[in-house]
Amino acid sequence: MANIHDVARVAGVSISTVSYALSGKRSIAASTKQRIDQAVLELDYRANAGARMLKGARTQILALSAPLHAGTHAPAHMAFVLSVVTAARAYDYDVLLLTQDEATSGLRRVARSSLVDGIVLLDVSTSDPRTELVRELGLPATVIGIPDDTAGLTCVDLDFEQAARLAVRRLVDLGHREIGLIGQAPLIYERGSNFPPRFRDAFLAEAALLGATVAFTPAPEESAGVRAAVDGLLAVLPGMTGLALHCNEPVQSMVLELLSQRGISVPDDLSVISACSSFSTDHLNPPLDVIPLPADQSCTRAIELTMAQFAGTAEPHVELIEPTYVQLGSTAARTSS
Repeated sequence: MANIHDVARVAGVSISTVSYALSGKRSIAASTKQRIDQAVLELDYRANAGARMLKGARTQILALSAPLHAGTHAPAHMAFVLSVVTAARAYDYDVLLLTQDEATSGLRRVARSSLVDGIVLLDVSTSDPRTELVRELGLPATVIGIPDDTAGLTCVDLDFEQAARLAVRRLVDLGHREIGLIGQAPLIYERGSNFPPRFRDAFLAEAALLGATVAFTPAPEESAGVRAAVDGLLAVLPGMTGLALHCNEPVQSMVLELLSQRGISVPDDLSVISACSSFSTDHLNPPLDVIPLPADQSCTRAIELTMAQFAGTAEPHVELIEPTYVQLGSTAARTSS
């Protein structure tokens, strides 16, 4: 493949002259420009992304940093990836997907090569090295998620704190006073993922504010762990009549199957809410009331904010998407025992 050295040799000029001709940064003689253009045609030379950026042209590519960690739930993860890709295509942008766990190296590499015009970050941790790199690189970038330090960042996400309050209020308004919360796998909290503790902490705080007794347990994605989580909640809350599930679809399915095996009826014996779920809950047995996690909405907004940064019309800020509650019949008023 021809490079800039080959073009300079064939055109009989210096490499810097070729660079000036390609970038337009300096005017050169028409005859010299003609020789360079002819050499480019003869050699079928393709300027790399960096050269295009020197000319002020965009690559029409965004980098999507979406690392696959241990414990990442692939279906939910890929729902966000697909939503980003779909939203970007509406602006005639392609997406370069970076999935390696050591995400900063990939971002630094593509940024240094001027391969991408902007960056979108997925699955950010509370203290994420990618956010500091984004500040350093200075490219237009949007974070889907809320890290601890948002200074200088454009962030968008579901308002997980408000979603937690919405779930608690729903159960308390129905008369439930002993409420359990089953969360993500322990590994998710240990690695510092940003949204699970945001939901958990707001849920516990709202329950305390409203005078409800609440217990929380994480649940790994396997049957023994789910059984232990349910047993643990019932041991702490023997009178539990409300339950929120902030966990992946397989765990929610296992919880419902376990309740059915034990003769616990939803919602007659136990009101259950699926909280911040990126999947449909109407096929579960029974279908669950849900506070949706709208991947398409947050990802579309992330792309809009990135495009606004290109246009110079967006300043760094945090934008929260208001949660909604969808009733599917899995909650009911508490009956006196």
